[in-house]
Amino acid sequence: MLLQQVIALFFTMLILAIVPGPAVFAVVSRSFSNGFNHGTAITFGVLLGDFIYILLALFGLSAIANAMGPTFELIKYASALYLCWLGVSMLRNTAKGVQLATTPKVSQLKNIITGTAIALGNPKALIFYVSFFPAFVPMNQVDVTDVIIILATATLAFGSVNLTYAYLASSAKHVFTSPNAVTIINRTAGSIMLIAGVLIVLNI
Repeated sequence: MLLQQVIALFFTMLILAIVPGPAVFAVVSRSFSNGFNHGTAITFGVLLGDFIYILLALFGLSAIANAMGPTFELIKYASALYLCWLGVSMLRNTAKGVQLATTPKVSQLKNIITGTAIALGNPKALIFYVSFFPAFVPMNQVDVTDVIIILATATLAFGSVNLTYAYLASSAKHVFTSPNAVTIINRTAGSIMLIAGVLIVLNI
């Protein structure tokens, strides 16, 4: 992978990670009720689940790319359109805030298992990665180094954001229950996602 592809992949993953979803809600809830360390364990579990889906998407797409040859380039543009659709959806989303439930104390192992289950319990993530990677990764020539770079990028992007959420949740509940805060997050992320999709279509 080229440096610019890695940078583009990182920032896109970072934007996606910022938008609250099931994994973020779990991290926030556990951190708020049990503390930062428990949110960290949930984050680790979520990353394990993401790794599994990322590997499935990468190796599955690599095989398809080699079979299709130049025709696979069309998937790149389909991915770009998908990013645009995500951006528009985020811009149109009406935030209602996040409801945080108090949970009983659990072991760190259970936190990790819970995080992994949450990630694997969302099969749309696999579909998303399959649609997402062709826009940034040369799928017909993925090697071990590329896989390591992608996993490291995902760890840095998703891990840093979830840990930030965990820290904030353990010290400031109002950050996540405010509808205005979630609205700003959605609109900012949606705008950037839409721009990213357009740039990919224009091959910039």
